[in-house]
Parts: sequence; C-alpha cells; structure tokens
Amino acid sequence: MPRSRISQLLLLATFATGLAPAASAAEGDVLKARLEAAMASDLRSAEEKARDANRKPFETLQFFGLEPDMRVLELVPGGGWYTKLLAPVLAEDGELFVAIGTTTVQGLVEQGVLPDVNVVEIEGEFVRPEGQRRFQFDDLNIPVKDIDLALTFRNLHNMTEEGRRGVNEEVFSALKSGGHYGVVDHTRRHMQDDYYENWRRMDPVQVIKEIEAVGFEFVDYSTLHYRPDDTLEYEVGRHSVTGNTDRFTLLFRKP
Repeated sequence: MPRSRISQLLLLATFATGLAPAASAAEGDVLKARLEAAMASDLRSAEEKARDANRKPFETLQFFGLEPDMRVLELVPGGGWYTKLLAPVLAEDGELFVAIGTTTVQGLVEQGVLPDVNVVEIEGEFVRPEGQRRFQFDDLNIPVKDIDLALTFRNLHNMTEEGRRGVNEEVFSALKSGGHYGVVDHTRRHMQDDYYENWRRMDPVQVIKEIEAVGFEFVDYSTLHYRPDDTLEYEVGRHSVTGNTDRFTLLFRKP
C-alpha cells in the first residue's frame, strides 16, 4: 500500500467520524463574502496573498465550521496570517480572541490595524527544556470562556508532549459544550521516531489520541492539505518541501 494515506485509512478504520458542522446557506454566503473581502484587503501583504492558493483559507475555515457570529479563539497566531482573515469576518457579529505567541498581533492591534482582536493575556510561561527544540508551558491558563471554535495552524509540533497536553486542556476548558477545535499541522509518518529531519512534523494518529485524552470527541478530517508528492522524509523548511508540505486537518468537538 502506498504511504499516501496510511494515516487516513487508520483514521477511517479506528475512529468514529461525523459530519463537520455546516452553516446554513445564508450564513455560508455571508462567510464567503466577508472572507473574500478580507483576502483582498490591503491589510495583507502580497506575500501573504500569494499563500492563499496553498493554504486554502476559505475551504479550511468552512470545514472547521466557522460562522460570522461565533466567538473564536486562535492559538499561536504568529505573524497574523489567519488573524487578518478571521478578524474582519467576525468583526460585526462575532468576536476573535488570540492567545500564546501574540507579540506581532498585539502590535497590529495597538497600531489600529486589527482593532477588533482581543489579545488574551495568558498565565504561565514558555519554557524550553534543556536540550529540547520544543516548548512546554508551566502553569498555563488561558482566561477566556464560552468559545465556539478554537483554531491552531501548524503550531503543535513546536510543543513538547506535556506542552500539547496543557494547551489541549486549556482549549477544552475555554470551549462551550458543543464547541469545536480545529487543528492543522505538518504530517509525519505514523509511529516514526523523532529525528532532525522530522521534528516539525506530527503523527496525526498521535495528535488525535492526545486530544481525545483530554475529553474531546474526534469529528472528522479533511484532505484539503494532502500533498502526495511530499514523501514525509524531509524538514519542512527545506526548499524542496516548503510550500508543499503534506498537512493533516482535524476537527474535534467538546461534548
């Protein structure tokens, strides 16, 4: 069997799946119109817009069930690529919160570029254990509640197993019952040991098990970011791989 979707077959065979939350036709039209406007906005650089074809933001956020009136939490927003899309979509009817690694977004808020974003001041601190590439969080607390949808894009690989558990627990606490958690990250071969070429990749089956372990139900996965010519052998920053990494796209629900 080709390596091309062993992990996906495992997902189908091992985990119960359901339908992703679907917005009504009217809500879908509003989401589409607002997101298209955000994608065309001058707030985004040419470099950011150039990534749209690869990252497929509309299809990805639609899969995660984003609706314009939701309370959304984005974790580790980094440079704000997704924040610049989420904020305009939610500005009128919903709310956007960002937490962990928010320095760049905080600056954009203070400059008035993203005035409608709520930067959450977390409790706890980043810690990188000696000899580790990844971070953990000591005494993490994300003080926000009643969230409809939590999202993180290509960030879990930067955390230790303990760090991921802490983040997943805080997401579970922040979400309302029935709320959803969407995760995207670079794919690693199933059960492959950690080494220098794959440390920024994650085994999707391991991710599912870790997130289920804190109380979530696995809902569905998407092949939106499946890349058959990524052999899963090389560091995601290599020139031969960057922009074409195979990424898993997973959706979970808080009971």
